[in-house]
Amino acid sequence: MTTPQREHFDAVVVGAGFAGMYMLHRLRQQGLKVVVLEAGDDVGGTWYWNRYPGARCDVESMEYSFSFDEDLQQAWRWSERYAGQPEILRYINHVADRLDLRRDIRMNTRATDAEFDPQTNRWTVLTQSGQSLQARFCIMATGCLSNAQVPQIPGLADFKGRWFHTGFWPKEGVDFTGKRVGIIGTGSTGIQAIPLVAKQAAHLSVFQRTANYSIPLRNGPLTAEAEQAVKQRYAALREQARHSPSGVAGFNVPTRGVLQTDPQEVEQAFQSRWDFGGIGFTRSFNDVLLKTEANTIAREFVVKRMLAPVNDPALRAKLTPTYPIGTKRLCADTGYFEIYNRSNVSLVDIKADPIESITATGLRTQQAHHDLDILIFATGFDAITGALLSVNMRVKGGSDLKTAWADGPRAYLGLMTAGIANLFMITGPGSPSVLSNVVVSVEQHVEWIADCMAHMRAQGINRIEASAHAQQDWGRQVDALANASLLPHTASWYVGANIPGKPRVFMPYMGGVGVFRRTCDEIARQGYTGFELTTVPEAA
Repeated sequence: MTTPQREHFDAVVVGAGFAGMYMLHRLRQQGLKVVVLEAGDDVGGTWYWNRYPGARCDVESMEYSFSFDEDLQQAWRWSERYAGQPEILRYINHVADRLDLRRDIRMNTRATDAEFDPQTNRWTVLTQSGQSLQARFCIMATGCLSNAQVPQIPGLADFKGRWFHTGFWPKEGVDFTGKRVGIIGTGSTGIQAIPLVAKQAAHLSVFQRTANYSIPLRNGPLTAEAEQAVKQRYAALREQARHSPSGVAGFNVPTRGVLQTDPQEVEQAFQSRWDFGGIGFTRSFNDVLLKTEANTIAREFVVKRMLAPVNDPALRAKLTPTYPIGTKRLCADTGYFEIYNRSNVSLVDIKADPIESITATGLRTQQAHHDLDILIFATGFDAITGALLSVNMRVKGGSDLKTAWADGPRAYLGLMTAGIANLFMITGPGSPSVLSNVVVSVEQHVEWIADCMAHMRAQGINRIEASAHAQQDWGRQVDALANASLLPHTASWYVGANIPGKPRVFMPYMGGVGVFRRTCDEIARQGYTGFELTTVPEAA
């Protein structure tokens, strides 16, 4: 076998979603030679793969978009308050065309291995198709929710119907007309997809492991007046978002707690957020995610209203969540609970009646066999770390990422992990990532990385690595913030509970987008404290 010829770049970026595209643009502006590797056949990341019925963003369109280009944000027109997947993908393609990004993106190219050689001070990235690319920097822009997980249920290979995971949905779509459909999972994705599938299928069986909270989305057309009102003050709103806790200017910053407020005022505040819709409900007060008593009051308010449309008391009981609200990802829906009044929809509680196997003709639980023509897995992702660990990243003669994270992921500022030089991660573990408007977090990380690389070149520095001490200290801060809240005590994908054998570590940073930004900026101003910046000889 011949050794593939190595191509040389300043940086190899893995992933062509929001993060990879913006990273490419910023490094190009510095005159660097960059290549982006993308497993799909076009740009889009999450919004390329997740084409399932009802796929929609739960951050308002006017905020879920790039802020770095004033002309772009003024010119682009959103049609809905909350954009659906097709419109977001059109927007991403528009950005790629506008900035001429595709010429430096290799589609249908999956990175499989990446090795850093301390002697040459270079990364070598190998692809599934046999390409070998060498660069001083490797930048992982693989996304937090991109490694789709299909549960290991016996018998899947025997199923004679069609099955799909919502995280890699076919471009041509799926016709459910006249079909008996089963869907496993009632998290955010399932709650979006189920109402649309129910309206088309002959019968829909919903297999629910955990009942979840959902707030009405209150989506609708974005009027020209509403759009112009935002565009006239876009600069101020964007700055507000950058320094807010969640990266969303439209979310209020609560200054009082449920337990210190008159109950009537609490009821009014909750009702106002309920009527407004969307996932900002738990930000009505500052103690909902911190105090069990406050959370219980919020939980009871939501349960009463969200289950009101369900006619059958037995179904209402099955659909009632039992964990503290907001400790799993809060869902937002359009007509989700109403579908359980339909005669062609049945709910199977798989905690009470566990799945045993998939058969040639359907799915078997302990108590029954469910005949199915189509099976849908809305079972989520190996969040935050899954896509990173899917690439075999290592140091020649030294450590590798899988071993370094064997007891749980640790990364300084979510940017770098100690022991592996010149490897940047965008929205990695220990950053706000999934607890924020991810576009705001992506922009912050990309800009910080680009500025750091510019600083290194200006100073004649060619190697950067997170110090073990700084990483350990940052991990303690991440843990302390999480442990002061209710979130780590719920078995969620925030702690990896959905992946068998994954270490239970609360992965996102809970201190807020604004605090995180100020921390990162101060570290840079002080000469990149916590990072080891060195100049090393580079062998040929």
